[in-house]
This record gives sequence, structure tokens and C-alpha cells, in this order.
Amino acid sequence: MANGWSGYAYLLLGRVNEAIDRFYQARAAEPRNEGSHILLAAALGYKDEIDEAKASLAEELDLTSKFNSVTSVRNDPFFKIGNSRYHELWENTVAFGLRRSGSPEA
Repeated sequence: MANGWSGYAYLLLGRVNEAIDRFYQARAAEPRNEGSHILLAAALGYKDEIDEAKASLAEELDLTSKFNSVTSVRNDPFFKIGNSRYHELWENTVAFGLRRSGSPEA
């Protein structure tokens, strides 16, 4: 999961190409980890690679319906941590990318 963590950090920092590389590695290492799929979808959506983002989002939904909307991701205890600056970064990267990938708001 080290690649997933570093990918998440890169995504929050706007280093999207590095984030995408890490999420692909994390997904290859743990293909049933829904977090890698949803964050890859967010990163690809952020980068405007919409077809690939939608495919990753669909793969996550095939694994579980846990993250079936932007709100469901936002409300996950893992993503509820942090201060206002963290939440601003999350909204501007993860939520933005998920919306572009076709994830509904609620």
C-alpha cells in the first residue's frame, strides 16, 4: 500500500502524473483494494483522462459499492481526517477528479 499512500500525497499536491503512476502500481499489487481504484479514477479525472477515469471508477464499483459517490468517499473515516487546508486540497483534487470521472455528488 506504500504506492497508494505516496500516490495520494502526490495527488493532493497536484503532482498528478506521479500520483497516477503510484496508483497503477498500487492497483497491480492489490487489485481488490477499492481505494486504489477510486483514487486512480480521481487522479485520471483531474488530468482530464475521462475514459480511463470512468473505467477505473467502474472497476471500483464492481468490487464494492462503498464509494458510489463523492459524498461516500468524503464521509469515509480515512478521508475525514485533517484540518481545513487538507479538506480544501481534497476538494480541489480528489472530489474534483471524481466529479469529472462521472461520480455523482450524492
